[in-house]
Amino acid sequence: MRLATIRTADGNAAVRVDDDAAVELGAADLGAFLADPAWRAAAENADGPRHDLAGLDYAPPIPRPEKVICVGLNYRTHILEMGRELPAYPALFAKYARALVGAYDPVELPAGSAEVDWEAELGVVVGATVRHASLEQAAAAIAGYTVVNDVTARDYQYRSVQWLQGKTFERSTPVGPWLVTGIQPGEVSCRVDGDVVQRADTADLVFGPADLIAYISKIITLVPGDIIATGTPGGVGHARKPPRYLGEGSELVTRVEGVGELRNRIVKGE
Repeated sequence: MRLATIRTADGNAAVRVDDDAAVELGAADLGAFLADPAWRAAAENADGPRHDLAGLDYAPPIPRPEKVICVGLNYRTHILEMGRELPAYPALFAKYARALVGAYDPVELPAGSAEVDWEAELGVVVGATVRHASLEQAAAAIAGYTVVNDVTARDYQYRSVQWLQGKTFERSTPVGPWLVTGIQPGEVSCRVDGDVVQRADTADLVFGPADLIAYISKIITLVPGDIIATGTPGGVGHARKPPRYLGEGSELVTRVEGVGELRNRIVKGE
């Protein structure tokens, strides 16, 4: 089942995206919809107004999440090829909701940065309130999966040991186009101007989705609509010799097998 938030002439609407139409779920967005503990049954049985699939305008699936938590250094092969030891605990940082854009929206170049990089990632959307979750409770709390690109201003990121300042520029992080329930996500990949720059299997994650929810829930309560970006594999532009960065007009395509695809044009930011 695919669930999304679309923009309509009357405002946002949460929808179930079927093969032939998008069916409204009776909520303004998926964040509001997931707050109902019975959201799964409600989504399956929804029979609201319908929208043609052609020309749907996708907002971020959760336009205003309470939390966007990101994970660094989480692909086993990439860590080992860099000569590092596998981490004992996840490396966590955060984003704010103003950083998010939809699956096909323009991505704005952070003003003042000359080193804007790509990071294709599997996104996990939380579907239940959890605190101090066991692995079984954490797995049950996964609403579904989405696609994220953690577009990063490297020069800002490395101004200090704290990464947030390079990670949460406004309108820099595409998410979507929907969340998908009941699947096992596969390969994550990224193309920049037609060149495949990243490709890895999500099975290579050191800390999988349930591990991350269990760990994070020991720090803070996770609530429906929270997003966890699970980390990026090797192939980022900053690590290339010479480095390669995104520029105005670049086309960024981010895909997670079994989940979906983002297509974003890079534009000049404010």
